[in-house]
Amino acid sequence: MRILFIGDVVGSPGRNMITTYLPRLKQKYRPTLTIVNGENSASGRGITEKIFKSFLDAGAQAVTLGNHAWDNREIFEFIDNTSLLVRPANFPEGAPGIGSTLVRVNDIEFGVINLQGRTFLPPLDCPFKKADELVTKLRKKTPYIFVDFHAEATSEKQAMGWYLDGRVTAVVGTHTHVQTADNRVLPKGTGYISDVGMTGPYDGILGMERDAVLNKFLTNLPVRFEVTKGREQLNGVVIDVDEKTGAARSVQRILINEDHPYFE
Repeated sequence: MRILFIGDVVGSPGRNMITTYLPRLKQKYRPTLTIVNGENSASGRGITEKIFKSFLDAGAQAVTLGNHAWDNREIFEFIDNTSLLVRPANFPEGAPGIGSTLVRVNDIEFGVINLQGRTFLPPLDCPFKKADELVTKLRKKTPYIFVDFHAEATSEKQAMGWYLDGRVTAVVGTHTHVQTADNRVLPKGTGYISDVGMTGPYDGILGMERDAVLNKFLTNLPVRFEVTKGREQLNGVVIDVDEKTGAARSVQRILINEDHPYFE
């Protein structure tokens, strides 16, 4: 049993990589469950219904979000109409959408949880307490639970991994757009990586045009960030899962760009 997860899709370059490579990755790895983080997929901020459906058409069975969930106002028109789009569960009570879901694949149910960190990000409800609540609820139905922890600080991500070790199949970090090399299985069986990385422009700064970002650092003046064009990349992970226990057996990084070309 396998879970394939694709890191933050950024703008049209990221969507192009999903269209091109997701079907090929599914053919190669034969994942039971495929998840895409789409919170930057609409021009770098938010998601639209058309983009959401395009991810499903490409082979995703669930889409997670993050701190840019509400940046594209179109989301309010469709987020309550689907159980396959998951926003951070620790948004304040009353926020539209859902923070966890059950995805049925054949006769197997997978729990999918999205949480957002609080360090260097807007203050939200405690992600650790929310994780306790949701994991307790989902474990009554399935041992297969995947957590996308959308957070800035590596320490907060590691803390969540250790906090949930043995209680969920995997805790994967998103948000910082740079893939980390600490993929591992924790001692009690939870797969972990601090950040899966991003799917989008290869030569920007976190996917944005370099000149604008450099100007921001050099002058500290307000600038408008735009998704850059040019070479593209895809970042993700494949998690092998023990069918009997729901524990992770391995966490393998996926990195596709011109320096790391894709091989069938």
